[in-house]
Amino acid sequence: MSPRLFYRTLAFAEAVTWTLLIIAMVLKYGFNAGGLPVQIAGSIHGFVFISYALTAGLVGVNQHWPKRLTTLAVATAIIPYATIPFDLKMDRSGKLDGAWRRTATADPRDHTRVSRLLRWMLRRPAVLGGVFALAVVVIMGTLLVIGPPGGRS
Repeated sequence: MSPRLFYRTLAFAEAVTWTLLIIAMVLKYGFNAGGLPVQIAGSIHGFVFISYALTAGLVGVNQHWPKRLTTLAVATAIIPYATIPFDLKMDRSGKLDGAWRRTATADPRDHTRVSRLLRWMLRRPAVLGGVFALAVVVIMGTLLVIGPPGGRS
């Protein structure tokens, strides 16, 4: 899977989970459906949000995006549906073009510690997948321990 396809898939999934969360909130507050729909949709959205944020960071490093652009990519997930226009802009501007950087080039950005670590992990997809999954689980678990926004009902 290319960086472009990986990023675009998560950007789209993030927008879809916003829809699920909004529908769940309408059910809860508009139709007195209780908290279960929001709990389910919120958990799904949280999982995809974290996955999208990590994907934006991973693709940002691979594509040599400036830190500000990578931060902006992550921030778009906070605003409902903002990942879609951002994704389209990134795609049209060519910022998603190219393969995974498994080997170093003459570009000085390929010689940072983060780029070297990324290349090492890209050459070991099982390790990268495991680290990615572990990061999602640890972040999600930490957030579940902290509790939902607004506190527990």
